[in-house]
Amino acid sequence: MGRPDLDAVVAGNDKQRFAVERGPDGGDRIRANQGHSIPVELGLPPVEPPARLYHGTGAGVVESIRTGGLHRGGRHHVHLSADVETAQRVGARRGGPVVVFTVDAAAMARDGHVFHRSANGVWLTDAVPARYLDPGR
Repeated sequence: MGRPDLDAVVAGNDKQRFAVERGPDGGDRIRANQGHSIPVELGLPPVEPPARLYHGTGAGVVESIRTGGLHRGGRHHVHLSADVETAQRVGARRGGPVVVFTVDAAAMARDGHVFHRSANGVWLTDAVPARYLDPGR
């Protein structure tokens, strides 16, 4: 696989899941922006989030989220969207009705929760306690 092939993978992915970056040896390498299933250091600095972020999910898990908040599960972070439309698209991946939760990211940041923003605009945090979630719509 040559560089043009890598560039095509990065440019052609509609969710911008991949990025090309300079490695420690000075060579270019491809990596996932987030969503890794193995331990990896993303190297993303902490970033002040916007006042509100959004999380789209299937209707079947709404009560669990309302009572227990959002947890990263098998991922390294909870993934949040900057706008309702993106959160709706993310929540629709599994089919069925979608519920979008509003996250009070400003209050979370004030209370010491750390946020990162991946190269493709996905907001990342370790967990979202239920008290920072609007019930979902």
